[in-house]
Amino acid sequence: MSDQPQQPGASASQPGPEAELRGIDLARRALEEARAAAKASGKSVGQGRASPRRSLRAGTRRRTGWSGARPDDRDPQLLSRLTGSIAKNRGWSTKVAEGMVFGRWSGVVGEDIASHATPMTLKDGVLSIAAESTAWATQLRMLQGQILAKINAAVGQGVVTSLRIAGPAAPSWRKGERHIKGRGPRDTYG
Repeated sequence: MSDQPQQPGASASQPGPEAELRGIDLARRALEEARAAAKASGKSVGQGRASPRRSLRAGTRRRTGWSGARPDDRDPQLLSRLTGSIAKNRGWSTKVAEGMVFGRWSGVVGEDIASHATPMTLKDGVLSIAAESTAWATQLRMLQGQILAKINAAVGQGVVTSLRIAGPAAPSWRKGERHIKGRGPRDTYG
């Protein structure tokens, strides 16, 4: 008797051909059987599992323990990209865009305009802007189309649909807690 275990169904007097194969011969035999099975299933010998490069070019992503040389969704992401996707998924995009008008005002309209005008409110697509002087309010009214185009380019279309530009408030004649209704002392000036 030999030291090798017997196959079930094989008789002890006649050892099978697999019992004689060892090492490299056994590996070759397994390879030939695999090739024969592949031919029987319709695949050619050269076809097998696609190489990782081919599958990446085809658009499928290979999942391994590391991301590799190319950017992947498992790589560290920019905070702005993550917050943008969270805002989009939760329906906060319009509120974030409205906040960008106020938060990035000087970057949106430029330093020169931002130093002389301040955004006050944004309601129903109408942005109220307060200018520091009546001259700047007039200048901003003439540049209204350009300012609106800059805002739409920076934060997106439809967030701001029109501008309401106001100059500084007129001085108040009210002095103290008590006052008389009407024109007051102005009508006695001459």
